[in-house]
Amino acid sequence: MDVLVIGTGGREHALVRALAADAGVETVHAAPGNPGMAAQATLHEIEPMDGAAVAALAAGLGVGLVVVGPEAPLVAGVADAVRSRGVPCFGPSAEAARLEGSKAFAKDVMTAAGVPTAEARVCTTAEEVAAALDAFGPPYVVKDDGLAAGKGVVVTDDRRLATDHAAACDRVVVEEYLDGPEVSVFALCGWNEANGPTVYPLQPAQDFKRIHDGDVGPNTGGMGAYTPLTWAPPDLVDEVTRTVLRPTVDEMARRGTPFSGLLYAGLALTSRGVRVVEFNVRFGDPETQPLLALLDSPLSPLLLGAATGRLADVPPPRWKPGAAVTVVLASKGYPETSSKGDVVVGTETLAHDPAVHVIHAGTALADGHLVTAGGRVLAVTAVGSDVADAREKAYEGVATISFPGAQWRRDIAAGR
Repeated sequence: MDVLVIGTGGREHALVRALAADAGVETVHAAPGNPGMAAQATLHEIEPMDGAAVAALAAGLGVGLVVVGPEAPLVAGVADAVRSRGVPCFGPSAEAARLEGSKAFAKDVMTAAGVPTAEARVCTTAEEVAAALDAFGPPYVVKDDGLAAGKGVVVTDDRRLATDHAAACDRVVVEEYLDGPEVSVFALCGWNEANGPTVYPLQPAQDFKRIHDGDVGPNTGGMGAYTPLTWAPPDLVDEVTRTVLRPTVDEMARRGTPFSGLLYAGLALTSRGVRVVEFNVRFGDPETQPLLALLDSPLSPLLLGAATGRLADVPPPRWKPGAAVTVVLASKGYPETSSKGDVVVGTETLAHDPAVHVIHAGTALADGHLVTAGGRVLAVTAVGSDVADAREKAYEGVATISFPGAQWRRDIAAGR
């Protein structure tokens, strides 16, 4: 089977890498892809938001599966366009993708399904925002209702900063603050008329959102991640499946918009129990990198099973022993801005290291040189016997790479 992956970032490169190593996959295509993917996939120039163009490319290549990586094309209905051409596509419909496309919609679904989450108010005016901030108090949590590339949330004790963020958005969700550590649990979801939903949770991971060590500074799309979480409750996945994942997909089916694809539950392990912070409808970045590094099952049958309604016929995911850690290298100025065109050196030294690999996220080629082309440039992922071993190998890999203004956190998975 040939597979087409849509997207340009680290999550898509990690998917390409896993699919290229899958014995059931003959050829991997990526559109538009990035220079790192070129070693494992055939690249095609295309606009990922153009559903008709993506569908035409998939049909023309004769692929057996399309995987839409980023959230914006999913919310725009690209997966629907692909399926309309009779090509299996891993990714939810535009209607189901509203779980990420609108935080207000996600709250409505969670309320209907009885899913534990933060109390919240949807606000469209300054007066409504002020009343919500008064009601919940600090720390203030203000979320842009729409897509914001992982940077639409402000958590702050500064009332003015919270108000300014709300004023910059058309509609916001103001929430109560949730204490406790945050973790991510992904689930592969499939659905068919006869059997209803199938939900296969993956093992938990944890990412690090803020730009600087110690979780200070502005939010980013994620500066690193690791798995497994040896400190987490042993029944966490079972609890999340029972109280969050399955009720959500059941509610989506009840509404006539069944969810098929990857459901990402961002969770807070609070003093009052597990609470949902947010839903995403695609593989998260950077958690995807360490998760796929430890996945012991072939990826293509799982994705194809979800895409065709036959996920229940595929064995649940299996995991390798050990741990994996990912450290992101970001460009100068990120997340407020990003420096582009800076020459990147050192990635080639890790090309043949079986324990460490480099995932490209924001790179390009210029005059024969690898250069920066986005905020998060590269992600170094390492596998080890435990988290400490994987962490040491990941940072050894980071030390071999350089570009002007490179920034990375030094505390990813520290003490885990």
